Amino acid sequence: MEHIGTIGLDTAKSVFQVHGLDEKGNDSLVKRLKRREMLAFFAKQPACTVSLEACGSSHYWGREIKALGHVKLWVM
Repeated sequence: MEHIGTIGLDTAKSVFQVHGLDEKGNDSLVKRLKRREMLAFFAKQPACTVSLEACGSSHYWGREIKALGHVKLWVM
């Protein structure tokens, strides 16, 4: 598996969609995560850019993901 360079995160109430691209821009990860699985998943990932949709919970998740060493990029 190639190193994931960018992760797109679609936040929701209980199930989150995660889509990862390798450094060449190819799909390398498509996953559904429950809220309780989010931080454990990102803790296992090498540092990468995480793109979040702008919504009410994006500030919380952005802070938590950034604390794990990832770079956050806001998308509106």
